[in-house]
Amino acid sequence: MGVPGETAAGERRVALVPETATKLVAAGLEVSLEAGAGRLAGFRDEAYREVGVELAAEKGALLSAADVVFKVQAPDVQEVGLLKKDALLISFLQPATQGPIIEALARQGVTAFSLELLPRISRAQSMDALSSQGSLAGYKGVLMAANRLGKYFPMLMSAAGTIPPARVLVLGAGVAGLQAIATARRLGAVVEAYDVRPAVKEEVQSLGARFLELELEAQEGEGGYARAQSDEFLQKQRELLTERVSASDVVVTTAAIPGRRAPVLVTGEMVRGMRPGSVIVDLASETGGNCELTELNKVVDVDGVFVDGTGNVPSTVPLHASILYARNVANLFLSLYKDGKVELDFEDDITRGCCVTHGGEIVHERARELMEAAS
Repeated sequence: MGVPGETAAGERRVALVPETATKLVAAGLEVSLEAGAGRLAGFRDEAYREVGVELAAEKGALLSAADVVFKVQAPDVQEVGLLKKDALLISFLQPATQGPIIEALARQGVTAFSLELLPRISRAQSMDALSSQGSLAGYKGVLMAANRLGKYFPMLMSAAGTIPPARVLVLGAGVAGLQAIATARRLGAVVEAYDVRPAVKEEVQSLGARFLELELEAQEGEGGYARAQSDEFLQKQRELLTERVSASDVVVTTAAIPGRRAPVLVTGEMVRGMRPGSVIVDLASETGGNCELTELNKVVDVDGVFVDGTGNVPSTVPLHASILYARNVANLFLSLYKDGKVELDFEDDITRGCCVTHGGEIVHERARELMEAAS
Protein backbone atom coordinates (compact mmCIF):
# COMPACT_ATOMS: atom_id res chain seq x y z
CA MET A 1 0.00 0.00 0.00
CA GLY A 2 1.29 3.45 -0.92
CA VAL A 3 0.05 6.85 0.26
CA PRO A 4 1.51 9.89 -1.52
CA GLY A 5 1.42 13.47 -0.33
CA GLU A 6 -1.31 15.68 -1.80
CA THR A 7 -0.30 18.11 -4.54
CA ALA A 8 -3.55 20.09 -5.07
CA ALA A 9 -3.21 23.75 -4.13
CA GLY A 10 -4.26 24.40 -0.54
CA GLU A 11 -4.76 20.72 0.31
CA ARG A 12 -3.44 20.01 3.82
CA ARG A 13 -5.08 16.66 4.49
CA VAL A 14 -3.46 13.25 4.21
CA ALA A 15 -5.16 9.94 3.44
CA LEU A 16 -3.35 7.94 6.14
CA VAL A 17 -2.77 8.73 9.81
CA PRO A 18 -0.79 6.66 12.34
CA GLU A 19 -3.99 5.37 13.98
CA THR A 20 -5.30 3.75 10.79
CA ALA A 21 -1.83 2.71 9.68
CA THR A 22 -1.66 0.54 12.80
CA LYS A 23 -4.79 -1.35 11.72
CA LEU A 24 -3.57 -1.81 8.16
CA VAL A 25 -0.18 -3.11 9.26
CA ALA A 26 -1.94 -5.49 11.67
CA ALA A 27 -4.02 -6.77 8.73
CA GLY A 28 -0.80 -7.90 7.06
CA LEU A 29 -0.20 -5.03 4.63
CA GLU A 30 3.14 -3.47 3.83
CA VAL A 31 2.36 0.23 4.16
CA SER A 32 4.46 3.02 2.63
CA LEU A 33 3.99 6.78 2.93
CA GLU A 34 5.71 9.56 1.05
CA ALA A 35 8.01 11.29 3.53
CA GLY A 36 6.47 14.51 4.82
CA ALA A 37 2.98 13.68 3.53
CA GLY A 38 1.38 14.14 6.94
CA ARG A 39 3.27 17.25 8.01
CA LEU A 40 0.63 19.85 7.06
CA ALA A 41 -2.03 17.80 8.85
CA GLY A 42 0.03 17.67 12.05
CA PHE A 43 1.61 14.20 11.76
CA ARG A 44 5.39 13.78 11.88
CA ASP A 45 7.19 11.08 9.93
CA GLU A 46 8.38 9.54 13.20
CA ALA A 47 4.80 8.83 14.27
CA TYR A 48 4.27 6.74 11.15
CA ARG A 49 7.62 4.98 11.45
CA GLU A 50 6.78 3.97 15.03
CA VAL A 51 3.71 2.00 13.87
CA GLY A 52 5.51 0.14 11.10
CA VAL A 53 5.06 2.44 8.09
CA GLU A 54 7.95 2.65 5.64
CA LEU A 55 8.77 6.19 4.52
CA ALA A 56 9.45 6.70 0.82
CA ALA A 57 11.66 9.57 -0.29
CA GLU A 58 10.39 9.60 -3.87
CA LYS A 59 6.74 9.64 -4.94
CA GLY A 60 7.32 7.99 -8.31
CA ALA A 61 8.90 4.89 -6.79
CA LEU A 62 6.15 4.70 -4.16
CA LEU A 63 3.30 4.83 -6.68
CA SER A 64 4.87 2.47 -9.21
CA ALA A 65 5.38 -0.19 -6.50
CA ALA A 66 1.96 0.11 -4.82
CA ASP A 67 -0.83 -2.41 -5.29
CA VAL A 68 -3.19 -0.13 -3.34
CA VAL A 69 -3.13 3.68 -3.23
CA PHE A 70 -5.04 6.00 -0.89
CA LYS A 71 -5.43 9.69 -1.79
CA VAL A 72 -7.64 12.59 -0.80
CA GLN A 73 -7.88 14.48 -4.09
CA ALA A 74 -7.92 12.87 -7.52
CA PRO A 75 -4.44 12.07 -8.88
CA ASP A 76 -3.04 14.25 -11.63
CA VAL A 77 -2.15 12.88 -15.07
CA GLN A 78 1.48 12.32 -14.11
CA GLU A 79 0.50 10.36 -10.99
CA VAL A 80 -1.96 8.23 -12.98
CA GLY A 81 0.87 7.31 -15.39
CA LEU A 82 2.92 5.96 -12.49
CA LEU A 83 0.24 3.59 -11.22
CA LYS A 84 0.45 -0.16 -11.81
CA LYS A 85 -1.98 -1.93 -14.08
CA ASP A 86 -4.61 -3.49 -11.78
CA ALA A 87 -3.67 -1.19 -8.89
CA LEU A 88 -6.54 -0.23 -6.56
CA LEU A 89 -7.09 3.50 -5.93
CA ILE A 90 -9.47 5.01 -3.34
CA SER A 91 -9.97 8.76 -3.45
CA PHE A 92 -12.38 11.58 -4.12
CA LEU A 93 -12.39 11.43 -7.93
CA GLN A 94 -15.14 13.93 -8.83
CA PRO A 95 -16.09 12.41 -12.20
CA ALA A 96 -18.27 15.43 -13.06
CA THR A 97 -15.19 17.66 -13.21
CA GLN A 98 -12.33 15.18 -13.62
CA GLY A 99 -13.40 13.34 -16.77
CA PRO A 100 -9.91 13.22 -18.37
CA ILE A 101 -8.47 11.74 -15.16
CA ILE A 102 -11.17 9.05 -15.01
CA GLU A 103 -10.47 8.16 -18.65
CA ALA A 104 -6.72 8.02 -17.92
CA LEU A 105 -7.32 5.69 -14.95
CA ALA A 106 -9.34 3.37 -17.17
CA ARG A 107 -6.61 3.35 -19.86
CA GLN A 108 -4.01 2.60 -17.18
CA GLY A 109 -6.04 -0.43 -16.04
CA VAL A 110 -6.53 0.95 -12.53
CA THR A 111 -9.47 -0.14 -10.36
CA ALA A 112 -10.59 3.21 -8.93
CA PHE A 113 -13.16 3.88 -6.20
CA SER A 114 -14.68 7.35 -5.87
CA LEU A 115 -15.81 8.12 -2.33
CA GLU A 116 -18.43 10.71 -3.29
CA LEU A 117 -20.34 7.93 -5.10
CA LEU A 118 -20.53 5.71 -2.00
CA PRO A 119 -24.17 4.62 -1.53
CA ARG A 120 -26.03 6.04 1.47
CA ILE A 121 -26.78 2.75 3.21
CA SER A 122 -26.31 1.86 6.88
CA ARG A 123 -23.52 -0.63 6.14
CA ALA A 124 -21.47 2.13 4.45
CA GLN A 125 -21.80 4.77 7.18
CA SER A 126 -18.31 4.17 8.55
CA MET A 127 -16.93 4.76 5.03
CA ASP A 128 -18.91 7.93 4.28
CA ALA A 129 -16.23 10.55 3.68
CA LEU A 130 -18.69 13.10 2.29
CA SER A 131 -20.46 13.15 5.65
CA SER A 132 -17.32 13.24 7.79
CA GLN A 133 -15.81 16.07 5.77
CA GLY A 134 -19.13 17.91 5.45
CA SER A 135 -19.54 17.99 9.22
CA LEU A 136 -16.15 19.69 9.58
CA ALA A 137 -17.07 22.19 6.86
CA GLY A 138 -20.28 23.12 8.66
CA TYR A 139 -18.42 23.68 11.92
CA LYS A 140 -15.61 25.73 10.41
CA GLY A 141 -17.96 27.72 8.16
CA VAL A 142 -19.72 29.19 11.19
CA LEU A 143 -16.40 30.04 12.83
CA MET A 144 -15.32 31.81 9.63
CA ALA A 145 -18.53 33.84 9.69
CA ALA A 146 -18.18 34.69 13.39
CA ASN A 147 -14.60 35.80 12.82
CA ARG A 148 -15.63 38.20 10.04
CA LEU A 149 -18.91 39.47 11.52
CA GLY A 150 -18.56 42.75 13.39
CA LYS A 151 -21.06 41.58 16.01
CA TYR A 152 -21.18 39.42 19.11
CA PHE A 153 -22.90 36.06 18.46
CA PRO A 154 -24.56 35.56 21.88
CA MET A 155 -26.79 38.04 23.69
CA LEU A 156 -24.72 40.25 25.97
CA MET A 157 -26.15 41.88 29.07
CA SER A 158 -23.99 44.48 30.79
CA ALA A 159 -24.15 47.74 32.70
CA ALA A 160 -23.92 49.49 29.34
CA GLY A 161 -27.10 47.79 28.16
CA THR A 162 -28.16 44.67 26.29
CA ILE A 163 -26.73 43.53 22.95
CA PRO A 164 -29.13 41.24 21.05
CA PRO A 165 -27.79 37.94 19.67
CA ALA A 166 -26.74 37.55 16.05
CA ARG A 167 -29.25 36.01 13.68
CA VAL A 168 -27.97 33.12 11.57
CA LEU A 169 -29.73 31.49 8.62
CA VAL A 170 -28.51 28.08 7.44
CA LEU A 171 -29.60 26.96 3.99
CA GLY A 172 -29.46 23.19 3.57
CA ALA A 173 -29.84 20.82 6.52
CA GLY A 174 -27.70 17.90 5.48
CA VAL A 175 -24.65 16.90 7.50
CA ALA A 176 -22.84 20.22 6.93
CA GLY A 177 -25.95 22.27 7.61
CA LEU A 178 -26.82 20.45 10.82
CA GLN A 179 -23.29 20.93 12.14
CA ALA A 180 -23.46 24.62 11.18
CA ILE A 181 -26.73 24.93 13.12
CA ALA A 182 -25.27 23.20 16.17
CA THR A 183 -22.13 25.36 16.12
CA ALA A 184 -24.03 28.63 15.71
CA ARG A 185 -26.33 27.66 18.58
CA ARG A 186 -23.34 26.84 20.82
CA LEU A 187 -22.00 30.30 20.09
CA GLY A 188 -25.31 31.79 21.24
CA ALA A 189 -26.87 32.90 17.96
CA VAL A 190 -30.57 32.76 17.10
CA VAL A 191 -30.70 30.25 14.24
CA GLU A 192 -33.16 29.58 11.44
CA ALA A 193 -32.75 26.86 8.82
CA TYR A 194 -34.32 25.95 5.54
CA ASP A 195 -34.21 22.78 3.48
CA VAL A 196 -36.37 21.56 0.62
CA ARG A 197 -36.76 18.22 2.42
CA PRO A 198 -39.49 18.44 5.10
CA ALA A 199 -38.14 15.24 6.68
CA VAL A 200 -35.26 17.16 8.28
CA LYS A 201 -37.56 19.49 10.24
CA GLU A 202 -37.32 17.50 13.48
CA GLU A 203 -33.52 17.31 13.28
CA VAL A 204 -33.31 21.07 12.85
CA GLN A 205 -35.67 21.72 15.76
CA SER A 206 -33.82 19.23 18.00
CA LEU A 207 -30.74 21.47 17.67
CA GLY A 208 -32.67 24.50 18.86
CA ALA A 209 -33.21 26.18 15.50
CA ARG A 210 -36.41 27.32 13.85
CA PHE A 211 -37.28 25.45 10.67
CA LEU A 212 -38.60 27.71 7.92
CA GLU A 213 -41.81 26.22 6.56
CA LEU A 214 -42.42 26.92 2.90
CA GLU A 215 -45.66 25.63 1.47
CA LEU A 216 -44.06 23.79 -1.39
CA GLU A 217 -43.90 20.18 -2.50
CA ALA A 218 -41.51 17.74 -0.82
CA GLN A 219 -38.19 17.72 -2.64
CA GLU A 220 -36.17 14.73 -1.43
CA GLY A 221 -34.18 12.75 -3.96
CA GLU A 222 -32.27 9.48 -4.09
CA GLY A 223 -30.13 8.60 -1.06
CA GLY A 224 -31.60 11.33 1.13
CA TYR A 225 -30.02 14.15 -0.88
CA ALA A 226 -32.03 17.05 -2.22
CA ARG A 227 -32.93 16.49 -5.85
CA ALA A 228 -32.61 18.97 -8.70
CA GLN A 229 -35.47 21.46 -8.82
CA SER A 230 -37.41 23.04 -11.67
CA ASP A 231 -36.75 26.68 -12.55
CA GLU A 232 -40.28 27.56 -11.46
CA PHE A 233 -39.73 25.96 -8.04
CA LEU A 234 -36.40 27.74 -7.56
CA GLN A 235 -37.90 31.12 -8.46
CA LYS A 236 -40.68 30.67 -5.91
CA GLN A 237 -38.17 29.50 -3.33
CA ARG A 238 -35.99 32.59 -3.82
CA GLU A 239 -38.97 34.89 -3.39
CA LEU A 240 -39.89 33.21 -0.13
CA LEU A 241 -36.30 33.31 1.19
CA THR A 242 -35.68 36.99 0.41
CA GLU A 243 -37.26 38.23 3.65
CA ARG A 244 -35.32 35.80 5.88
CA VAL A 245 -31.99 36.52 4.19
CA SER A 246 -32.40 40.28 4.66
CA ALA A 247 -33.18 39.77 8.36
CA SER A 248 -30.02 37.71 8.97
CA ASP A 249 -26.58 38.79 10.12
CA VAL A 250 -25.01 35.57 8.82
CA VAL A 251 -26.11 33.19 6.08
CA VAL A 252 -24.33 29.83 5.76
CA THR A 253 -25.23 27.95 2.59
CA THR A 254 -24.63 24.20 2.32
CA ALA A 255 -27.06 22.99 -0.36
CA ALA A 256 -25.54 20.48 -2.77
CA ILE A 257 -26.77 17.93 -5.29
CA PRO A 258 -24.08 15.26 -5.91
CA GLY A 259 -22.60 15.49 -9.37
CA ARG A 260 -24.44 18.67 -10.33
CA ARG A 261 -23.97 22.40 -10.06
CA ALA A 262 -25.05 23.75 -6.68
CA PRO A 263 -28.49 25.42 -6.78
CA VAL A 264 -28.49 29.23 -6.54
CA LEU A 265 -30.53 30.10 -3.44
CA VAL A 266 -29.23 33.58 -2.63
CA THR A 267 -29.49 36.08 -5.48
CA GLY A 268 -27.51 39.28 -5.90
CA GLU A 269 -30.64 41.23 -5.03
CA MET A 270 -30.92 39.33 -1.73
CA VAL A 271 -27.28 40.08 -0.88
CA ARG A 272 -27.76 43.79 -1.51
CA GLY A 273 -30.81 43.71 0.78
CA MET A 274 -28.71 42.60 3.78
CA ARG A 275 -27.34 45.03 6.35
CA PRO A 276 -23.75 46.27 5.87
CA GLY A 277 -21.35 44.06 7.82
CA SER A 278 -23.42 40.93 7.26
CA VAL A 279 -21.62 37.77 6.15
CA ILE A 280 -22.46 34.95 3.73
CA VAL A 281 -20.32 31.81 3.89
CA ASP A 282 -20.95 29.68 0.81
CA LEU A 283 -19.87 26.11 1.52
CA ALA A 284 -20.96 25.08 -1.99
CA SER A 285 -18.47 27.41 -3.68
CA GLU A 286 -16.53 24.56 -5.32
CA THR A 287 -19.59 23.46 -7.29
CA GLY A 288 -20.66 26.91 -8.42
CA GLY A 289 -22.02 28.28 -5.16
CA ASN A 290 -25.44 28.74 -3.58
CA CYS A 291 -24.98 32.51 -3.78
CA GLU A 292 -25.13 34.20 -7.16
CA LEU A 293 -22.20 36.49 -6.27
CA THR A 294 -19.84 33.86 -4.85
CA GLU A 295 -16.34 33.73 -6.31
CA LEU A 296 -14.33 30.59 -5.51
CA ASN A 297 -11.55 31.17 -2.98
CA LYS A 298 -12.35 34.87 -2.66
CA VAL A 299 -14.16 37.07 -0.17
CA VAL A 300 -16.24 39.55 -2.15
CA ASP A 301 -17.42 42.85 -0.64
CA VAL A 302 -20.88 43.67 -2.01
CA ASP A 303 -21.92 47.07 -0.69
CA GLY A 304 -20.52 46.17 2.73
CA VAL A 305 -21.82 42.57 2.76
CA PHE A 306 -19.07 39.94 2.72
CA VAL A 307 -19.55 36.86 0.52
CA ASP A 308 -16.97 34.23 1.49
CA GLY A 309 -16.32 31.63 -1.21
CA THR A 310 -13.47 29.78 0.50
CA GLY A 311 -13.12 26.35 -1.08
CA ASN A 312 -12.07 23.03 0.45
CA VAL A 313 -13.06 24.15 3.95
CA PRO A 314 -12.40 20.71 5.55
CA SER A 315 -8.72 21.17 4.68
CA THR A 316 -8.63 24.15 7.06
CA VAL A 317 -9.21 21.64 9.90
CA PRO A 318 -6.56 19.24 8.59
CA LEU A 319 -5.81 17.13 11.65
CA HIS A 320 -9.32 15.96 12.42
CA ALA A 321 -10.28 15.99 8.73
CA SER A 322 -7.40 13.58 8.04
CA ILE A 323 -8.24 11.32 10.98
CA LEU A 324 -11.86 10.96 9.88
CA TYR A 325 -11.01 10.61 6.21
CA ALA A 326 -8.34 7.99 6.89
CA ARG A 327 -10.85 5.96 8.90
CA ASN A 328 -13.39 6.18 6.06
CA VAL A 329 -10.86 5.04 3.45
CA ALA A 330 -9.45 2.24 5.61
CA ASN A 331 -12.93 0.95 6.41
CA LEU A 332 -13.81 0.83 2.72
CA PHE A 333 -10.57 -0.94 1.84
CA LEU A 334 -10.81 -3.49 4.65
CA SER A 335 -14.33 -4.39 3.49
CA LEU A 336 -12.71 -5.44 0.19
CA TYR A 337 -9.63 -7.12 1.68
CA LYS A 338 -10.19 -10.73 2.66
CA ASP A 339 -7.72 -13.53 3.35
CA GLY A 340 -4.75 -11.47 2.26
CA LYS A 341 -6.14 -10.27 -1.06
CA VAL A 342 -8.60 -7.82 -2.57
CA GLU A 343 -11.87 -9.42 -3.59
CA LEU A 344 -14.26 -7.37 -5.73
CA ASP A 345 -17.90 -8.42 -5.70
CA PHE A 346 -19.84 -6.30 -8.18
CA GLU A 347 -23.08 -7.72 -6.82
CA ASP A 348 -22.31 -5.86 -3.57
CA ASP A 349 -23.99 -2.45 -3.25
CA ILE A 350 -20.85 -0.73 -1.99
CA THR A 351 -18.50 -2.06 -4.68
CA ARG A 352 -21.02 -1.49 -7.45
CA GLY A 353 -21.94 1.91 -6.03
CA CYS A 354 -18.52 3.58 -6.01
CA CYS A 355 -16.16 1.60 -8.28
CA VAL A 356 -15.65 3.88 -11.28
CA THR A 357 -13.01 2.10 -13.38
CA HIS A 358 -12.06 -1.57 -13.61
CA GLY A 359 -10.51 -3.83 -16.23
CA GLY A 360 -9.67 -0.94 -18.53
CA GLU A 361 -13.21 0.42 -18.63
CA ILE A 362 -15.41 3.01 -16.95
CA VAL A 363 -17.85 0.70 -15.19
CA HIS A 364 -19.98 3.21 -13.27
CA GLU A 365 -23.03 4.29 -15.25
CA ARG A 366 -23.68 7.46 -13.28
CA ALA A 367 -20.06 8.54 -13.43
CA ARG A 368 -20.16 8.12 -17.20
CA GLU A 369 -23.34 10.22 -17.38
CA LEU A 370 -21.77 12.97 -15.26
CA MET A 371 -18.72 13.02 -17.48
CA GLU A 372 -20.82 13.22 -20.64
CA ALA A 373 -22.95 16.02 -19.19
CA ALA A 374 -19.83 18.01 -18.34
CA SER A 375 -18.19 17.56 -21.75
